Amino acid sequence: MQVFKEKKVLQKLLAGFKSDKKVIGLVPTMGALHQGHLFLVKEAIKTCDKVVISIFVNPTQFDNPKDLEKYPRNLEADLRLLEEISSDLIVFTPNAVELYGSQIKSEEFDFNGLDKVMEGKHRSGHFNGVGTIVKLLFNTVKPDKAFFGEKDYQQLQIIRKLTEIEAMPVEIIGCPILREESGLARSSRNERLTPKQRENAAFIYKTLQEIKNNFGTNSADNIQKWIENEFKNHPFLELEYFEISEAKTLQKITNIKEGEQYRAFIAAYAGEVRLIDNIALNN
Repeated sequence: MQVFKEKKVLQKLLAGFKSDKKVIGLVPTMGALHQGHLFLVKEAIKTCDKVVISIFVNPTQFDNPKDLEKYPRNLEADLRLLEEISSDLIVFTPNAVELYGSQIKSEEFDFNGLDKVMEGKHRSGHFNGVGTIVKLLFNTVKPDKAFFGEKDYQQLQIIRKLTEIEAMPVEIIGCPILREESGLARSSRNERLTPKQRENAAFIYKTLQEIKNNFGTNSADNIQKWIENEFKNHPFLELEYFEISEAKTLQKITNIKEGEQYRAFIAAYAGEVRLIDNIALNN
């Protein structure tokens, strides 16, 4: 397994693969790898000749400095996990200056409203930071395909929009959410949960499943009230937002339309740890 910290050295290697018509896949991560990340890597290996995994905690997408400070980092453990999958992987672990240069700040993007709801509404500047780092990584690696998990579904739609507005020839592949045995969506943030919080956080997915089972038989307003009441009475979780939205536009549902796809989204706190999840409501 090859590990690179410098863009130019990585790009020189990748240029050789490009000239040989190799298909290059990219799995962008912020480290603290778990089985969800490893699933993305395995999916990339299936359809790509060479797979690059970036490990970089991106400062411009954190609106809360304490969240950035507490984000788990363990590069040695991450590399061990990747080595167990394949010794042929390429890992890119730059620092902020290597990627951003002297000015570590976000670009401004017009995501056509995708960034104004849910995560964007509650995390100021978050998606400009996401768009900036993904653009930097795409320009560095020049992948043919890039793999992202559907747990961050809004982010996935934002990145698809980014490739459109920036005319980037990258195929964006969304991969299913991997869950713990309890149903809790796998996340690097789960490592910050106490055992009791982790046990109770499974409630998020249970409520999403119940919404899916009853979708179309109850109004969106009634579902909203039910969710708020369920979380209000929960001793370990505090609801930040719940929305049912159109899967493509992410706009909040007004009424169910024939042929439209819908998803339910939840963000909640377990103590200081912020957790997100979502589920497709119709297929």
